[in-house]
Amino acid sequence: MTIKQTVDNPYSPWMDDDAPESDIVISSRVRLARDLAGYPFPHLLSGEPAEEILRIVADAVADEDLERRLGKLKVVLLSQLPSLDRQILVDKHLISPDLLKAGNEEAKGVVISEDERLSIMVNEEDHLRIQCILAGLRLQDAYLLADAVDDGLEKTVDYAFSDWLGFLTACLTNIGTGLRASVMMHLPALVATGAIRDVLSAVSKLGLTVRGLYGEGTEASGNLFQLSNQITMGQSEEEIVSNLESITRQVINRERTARRYIFQQKPEALKDKVSRAYGILRHAYLLSAGESMQLLSDVRLGVDTGIIKGVNTRMLSELMVISRPAYLVKTGGRLSAEECDILRARLFREKMTENEGS
Repeated sequence: MTIKQTVDNPYSPWMDDDAPESDIVISSRVRLARDLAGYPFPHLLSGEPAEEILRIVADAVADEDLERRLGKLKVVLLSQLPSLDRQILVDKHLISPDLLKAGNEEAKGVVISEDERLSIMVNEEDHLRIQCILAGLRLQDAYLLADAVDDGLEKTVDYAFSDWLGFLTACLTNIGTGLRASVMMHLPALVATGAIRDVLSAVSKLGLTVRGLYGEGTEASGNLFQLSNQITMGQSEEEIVSNLESITRQVINRERTARRYIFQQKPEALKDKVSRAYGILRHAYLLSAGESMQLLSDVRLGVDTGIIKGVNTRMLSELMVISRPAYLVKTGGRLSAEECDILRARLFREKMTENEGS
């Protein structure tokens, strides 16, 4: 798959709906922060040394063992991508918003596997950000894949490492393992019952942090919450992943209990809410970004509770990407706010009709 195909297609494998706990856990992600010994951190790096990092990474990912396991790895220079394509990679969660921050664009890049399970950001906050993202609750699988890639790169890349502190990173909060594990969870029933505040408060006391759809600095949208570990030192990588999975399962149980409560107490109100949302997505001619995210959340709840038939949640995840401004402008050219709302509604109608016919 070429980079053009990657940005043109709103689908990524993390959107699949046949994964464990995928009715509540949209995706699992593991990210490893790594820096090269002998080089300044990216915020102090420019010119030839920064470009040398890119060359070192490009050579390292050409490893035959990695290609055998992951297929061909695409090395893409950020400077060679149009700004819209860069933003679509963010919307598909293949790169972070931080990679797009101004400065040093000539030395920034990303390595993406053909199946989009793996991406390696180069010269973001750290020299390397190795990321694996999978559908559903598959933290262990994501960690094992990221760890294998990490080991493969370490054959030829000399990491900055301290026997006392562990992996050395640009931000003190990542020193140690350099590991951030996260799950993207859909929690509409906890939000509807008002229990979400207590749940998220309890989660934070257990060493996790809660962010929005696109990570640090973003708001929760469409009842989607990202839970991730706060601590990267004092625990092994395996312990961090295991702890997050254990807490995630507790939140899953709370969400399922809340869904049963809503269905038992006011079944007609729930059916009306999700059915109205489906009707609007299926027939609307104007849809704002905020409204579409809430409607997608309601329809997803309807699908997961069995109220709405014949709709797959993979398509709903694709629509999240389609609803974003970058994809709309890439599809329709320079658009006013109202034209974006019109195009968003049209693409939603077309996608829903296509789903019904499949």
